[in-house]
Amino acid sequence: MIFDAHCDVLMKLYLDPDKLSFQSKEDMHITYPQLNECGSKVQLFAIYIPSYLKPGQRFQAALEMVNLFHKRIIEPHPDVKFVTSKEDIDNLAQNEIGAVLTLEGAEAIEEDLEKLETLYRLGVRSVGLTWNWANAAGDGALEPRGGGLTNFGFEMIDFLNEKNMWTDVSHLCEKSFWDTVEAAQYPIASHSNAYSICPNPRNLKNEQIEALIKKDSVMGVTFVPPFLNKKGSAELTDVVRHIEHICSLGGEDHIGFGSDFDGIDQTVKGLSTYKQYDNLIGTLQRYYSDKQIKKFLFENFYKRFPFGCIR
Repeated sequence: MIFDAHCDVLMKLYLDPDKLSFQSKEDMHITYPQLNECGSKVQLFAIYIPSYLKPGQRFQAALEMVNLFHKRIIEPHPDVKFVTSKEDIDNLAQNEIGAVLTLEGAEAIEEDLEKLETLYRLGVRSVGLTWNWANAAGDGALEPRGGGLTNFGFEMIDFLNEKNMWTDVSHLCEKSFWDTVEAAQYPIASHSNAYSICPNPRNLKNEQIEALIKKDSVMGVTFVPPFLNKKGSAELTDVVRHIEHICSLGGEDHIGFGSDFDGIDQTVKGLSTYKQYDNLIGTLQRYYSDKQIKKFLFENFYKRFPFGCIR
């Protein structure tokens, strides 16, 4: 069983709804046939707002992605179930897949907590405060000034805590990360790697990884080649290098995967689509026990999924 904490299928469908098909095996990195055939149990689908959209257009785009989620992913596939709580995951039948909505960046809510509450009511269960740049919530990983969270960012975290939702620290700059880890009750890193292995500003330094471990959080190792290897190209063994480093910090029970499939142009050699998760599993079996691999693939994220959200 695979629990993948991040993909950008919804963005791709939003940008090209007439050309791309979730039913095709080949149109995207993640499609229904691949999930169905390759062991998916829970897949998180991010709402990411393209940067060219202006204020006033962004929340509408988020609503359109929620609609695409239901029309193209949930409704045509009886074995794909809309998941909003851990209980929903527990209730999945053996052949069923859970699909979860997440939000990547506060741009969509335009400094309006009522919009965040609307997305919560529509089923969003994990929220990343920023993408790479600054927004109303705080500074992202590539924002030059590297400031922390704003008052609005802290208000967002208060809301997420109240509703038992995940606060995603991937894409935050260091100061925003530390502000978030201190304030959030349920932080995760959906798709980030180890900075000491590959010094990319999107990756997490040892102290940050150790802070997530201390908070009993989980970190999704991601398949983005520039986050895996300084050369920019990557192989399956590069994924293992990051896993091994996180384990060396005490993170065996805090590692998962967040592929970032359909949000990337480059892919890992041998891991170019969801169907090649099998290649990753085969590589992991050379280094880890079946028990450890089950933790990485499913159990570590599953254990931290909110038990139930507050209505």
